[in-house]
Amino acid sequence: MRNRQSVFAYILLAVFLLGGVAYLLAPWLNKKSVSHETAIKSESPLSSPAFKKEGEVTFLSDGKIIRKIDVEIAENEMERNKGLMYRAYIPDSTGMLFIFQEARELGFWMKNTHIPLDIMYADENKKIISIQKNTKPFSEESLPSNGIAKYAVEVNAGFSDRNNIKPGDAISF
Repeated sequence: MRNRQSVFAYILLAVFLLGGVAYLLAPWLNKKSVSHETAIKSESPLSSPAFKKEGEVTFLSDGKIIRKIDVEIAENEMERNKGLMYRAYIPDSTGMLFIFQEARELGFWMKNTHIPLDIMYADENKKIISIQKNTKPFSEESLPSNGIAKYAVEVNAGFSDRNNIKPGDAISF
């Protein structure tokens, strides 16, 4: 009889301990899988900085307005180096305008950039000279202007195709 009571006591103790462990692990066991975008938003304090409208860019073809968007302006080296890094999302009605002091061959990369972009390079006359379409997020590959440029506009990937924007068109801001 005494042996049965000991076994019973050990079983109760084991059940009690397992229940306690299960209770403590419950928050982790109940977590649902999250998308990459959700993980970016929750894990990085730098993800998706708030958009700050600093201007507008108008895209023109033969002097006619194609589309107008709100932009943040990157006009100093620190702002140009950061660009749209750490953004998990940008609306299709927004972008970033890069202004350089002098016209030259430009090249951008996608390091720490979470979303694919179209990058439109424009010369000193604001004529679009090239477009790097549907860039690869996080890539450190250089995306050249393929000519002398003074300005660049970054927008969501596919923007230039959706709005029929092509080299030879112009920007105004």
